[in-house]
Amino acid sequence: MFRSLLNNLGSNGLSCGFHTTACLNEVRLLTRLRVVDNSEIGKRAMAEGKPPKVICVYNKQRVGYIGDRVMVAIKGQKKKGILVGLKQKQNVKVPKFDSNNVVLIDDNGTPLGTRIHVPIPTILRTILKERTHSKGADYTKLLGIATRFV
Repeated sequence: MFRSLLNNLGSNGLSCGFHTTACLNEVRLLTRLRVVDNSEIGKRAMAEGKPPKVICVYNKQRVGYIGDRVMVAIKGQKKKGILVGLKQKQNVKVPKFDSNNVVLIDDNGTPLGTRIHVPIPTILRTILKERTHSKGADYTKLLGIATRFV
């Protein structure tokens, strides 16, 4: 009944002003992210109001979780990043954030910025340390530039 009422409103030329679909809180293809480091390309993109969008998630489920690598399209370029804060429901003792946060990295795991402006979860230490040894990339530098842990 409610949906038919909305369809009637839309056909009369009146706009509803709200969405009828549920909010998708997981990180998957074309999700907008917030750059939380002080890299030059990240600062310019966020200042212009054009946040980066996910174009690839590097895991089998194609849904990004905390500590996963993603490829983002930012300012017409492809960059890699690490997810450091998510809106979706988390495991126990992992905080839930208000936005989906990413830190931009280069191919060998070195961050493009020199400082991370938001607190990052403490569980990220164990996640990134085990991935550093298995993947060959050095993600411990990302932990070194973090200012606060939650």
